[in-house]
Amino acid sequence: MSEQETTGRSPWRALVPVMALGAGLLFGTSAALAEDHPAESQPESLPALITERNEQVAELAQQATELQTQVDELSATGRLPANAAADELAAAVGTVAVEGPGVQVALDDAGYTLETLPEGYTVDDVVVHQQDVQAVINALWAGGAEAMMVQDQRIISTSAVRCVGNTLYLQGRVYSPPYTITAVGDRDALLQALEDDPTVSNYRAWADILGLGYQVSGADTFELPAFTGGVRPQHAQLVTPRPEPTEEGPLERR
Repeated sequence: MSEQETTGRSPWRALVPVMALGAGLLFGTSAALAEDHPAESQPESLPALITERNEQVAELAQQATELQTQVDELSATGRLPANAAADELAAAVGTVAVEGPGVQVALDDAGYTLETLPEGYTVDDVVVHQQDVQAVINALWAGGAEAMMVQDQRIISTSAVRCVGNTLYLQGRVYSPPYTITAVGDRDALLQALEDDPTVSNYRAWADILGLGYQVSGADTFELPAFTGGVRPQHAQLVTPRPEPTEEGPLERR
């Protein structure tokens, strides 16, 4: 054997014992880990698996029976807490009809024509605007109104009152003046809220000057229907608040 062959083979001869020793260590470590962490027992046959699943089903059925018993006991003693809470919120949300004492406000145009329009004023000065209706609505809510109706429609948190020309557009329907806003709640608080609201006060000032309609009445019982539309909002819009009137007189209405 030549010197070259001896040199080429000698490294492999040296590695064989090292590899054998490493393999032995791996086998030993695996055996130790297996003893420390035995695998979870699994059913060894199909009948055993079926028996195990039947026991799980029986346990779940027992839990369902216990829950149903609790439901039956609560139903026997009264309505479920969740249903009672929903009933309390239904009036505020608008999903049920409401009746009770309250206040009604009617807003109307001044009734001028182009020929009879006072000098120095425009058509915009003598008609009811969107912000006028909204001001009354906001004042009544601030006064503690429990429920509200505009014309013949119930108002909820997502209702949008819009004026298109000389008409009111509300929840898909169009109305002509006069516009009637009805609120159920404490009459004294509602009336005081109307008196204190600056935007409503500005409208009253214009009503005194030009004859715009502003009538407030109260009654022991107003009947408000339930809201019949969808209660999920479709979009939102940011509205810039109007400035408050000054001591110099009512603000412009344009």
